[in-house]
Amino acid sequence: MRYEGVVYRPPSEGRSLIVQVTIGCAHNSCTFCNMYKDKKFRVRTMEEIMKDLLEAQAMYGPYVRRVFLADGDALVMKTEDILTILKAVEELFPNAERVSSYGTAQDILRKSEEELKALAAAGLGIIYMGAETGDDEILKYINKGVTSAEIIAAGQKLKRCGLQSSITLISGLGGRGKVKEHARSCARLISAINPEYASFLTLRLYEGTPMYDDVVSGRFERITPDEIIDEMTEFLQNVDSPGTVFRTNHASNYVVLKGDFNRDIPAMLKQLEQVKKNKNYRVFRETGDLL
Repeated sequence: MRYEGVVYRPPSEGRSLIVQVTIGCAHNSCTFCNMYKDKKFRVRTMEEIMKDLLEAQAMYGPYVRRVFLADGDALVMKTEDILTILKAVEELFPNAERVSSYGTAQDILRKSEEELKALAAAGLGIIYMGAETGDDEILKYINKGVTSAEIIAAGQKLKRCGLQSSITLISGLGGRGKVKEHARSCARLISAINPEYASFLTLRLYEGTPMYDDVVSGRFERITPDEIIDEMTEFLQNVDSPGTVFRTNHASNYVVLKGDFNRDIPAMLKQLEQVKKNKNYRVFRETGDLL
């Protein structure tokens, strides 16, 4: 199999067969992100993709349980091409239980409900969507290219069409000026979508990104671990999304929370209180981290 550049996948896809069906990210303009800056976006040819699938079958065939379609937004592909890939996965990997991919709100909204239902019927099981926040001012600041209403519409559309969703948010994205606003907007967004899965990362800074420059110049103030806990507490106190599986187990997070909404919210709030009281934070360092 041939991979181009660094390949990213969600933590839950760590044991999946990763197949690059696109290279890079079609949007690739978010001010905090450096994931695909070294790649020029393109959709790989079906010939390239099928060659990779055949090579993977020869090497891993019966052991493949999950398949993840990379890079940043596989749903930008033509629906008929994705259906062809899903059919090939079904035939080449009979033990595969799930196929998943990243998907932007824009890509989801561009596809008809009939197209999305066809993808679900063909085996596409879950879409990972990076919402980041539910606050329109923050979305504009990070150049997400989408509104909170559009993100909600995309998430609700996936649910209507039988596709599970995993929604990712970013702690600290509003900076010191919008701790409560960011937290409450995230709670509104998750409550409106009621996704199968939701998670938080913590804001990381990467040298060369516009947000990094804003922090260095003082235009953006990062918040402390204590303030991250306050923000997460505000989120949990306001979210209402029964049955959503919630995690903050990414390497960037100061606290690992695991639970199901709404049942486990009281226990998670108690955990946050204890962590803040004891200053028992996980520590990470990243290139450009200014803490």
